[in-house]
Amino acid sequence: MFDQVVFAGGGNRCWWQAGFWQVVAPQLKLRPRVITGISAGAATACMLYTRDPAWVMAYYTEVLRGNHKNAYWGNLLRREPVFPHYRIYRQALLDIFKERFGALGDPLQTPEIRIGVSHLPRWLGARSGVVAGLIAYNIEKHWRRTLHPTLGRSLGFHPEFARVADCATPETLADLILQSSCTPPFTPVLRRNGRPVLDGGMVDNVPVDALDTTPGDVLVMVTRLYPRPQRFVLQHGAQRRVYVQPSRKVPISSWDYTSPGQMQHAFDLGVQDGERFLEALPALLAQPALAA
Repeated sequence: MFDQVVFAGGGNRCWWQAGFWQVVAPQLKLRPRVITGISAGAATACMLYTRDPAWVMAYYTEVLRGNHKNAYWGNLLRREPVFPHYRIYRQALLDIFKERFGALGDPLQTPEIRIGVSHLPRWLGARSGVVAGLIAYNIEKHWRRTLHPTLGRSLGFHPEFARVADCATPETLADLILQSSCTPPFTPVLRRNGRPVLDGGMVDNVPVDALDTTPGDVLVMVTRLYPRPQRFVLQHGAQRRVYVQPSRKVPISSWDYTSPGQMQHAFDLGVQDGERFLEALPALLAQPALAA
């Protein structure tokens, strides 16, 4: 069951995915062939194949112990970074993956993980492209609330998906995840092969476009609340895509690096929703799928 899996982006909200997976994966004996991910969803997918989530949560608790602000405005006078997120995030990725990096490239241990980034329209410069992308992203997120947005594409943003197995070093993988997570001002504007990129969610925060077209069941884990049932099924060609979203708003902000204790609450909500998902799954699969 679930030959392919989608990990939507969502920053710290992706701890919900970790809790959900911790319950659902062993019960359903999930061994997906392909995983697609965006931003922290991609980081979560990689984490689940390298570390125990409890270890990672303890790591963040220790690292963030001395970080009391999400913005240090006094650093403007010192010409130092105002936002601590990029430095903390990059070092965390290296510390989490470095000891078991080889497992991420081993097809016997890990699915093929595809991570998405958003390329800017060629008719926009880096600065104007960032502004346009962030405006489009927030319109889709807060106003339109569409499951698979279209505004970014209509402006000329387009996705690229890279395989974790093609990353030669932990540093290369960390850079790819950071490119997929690039959300100024929390991160600097990042470049991939010399071209500026933004968070993969600027095109679609739920990266179903990276899936193979192979017939079968797909599990799609989103981290944001959409105006849809908590669990629903969409038919896409010969694929049956099973979507699941949190039962309530995940109790942590995407870029909050001051409240590591909230990570546990997000994880626990995922565990609870995973247990309910297992109970509801037989009836869910028996329902006729909706057209995508």
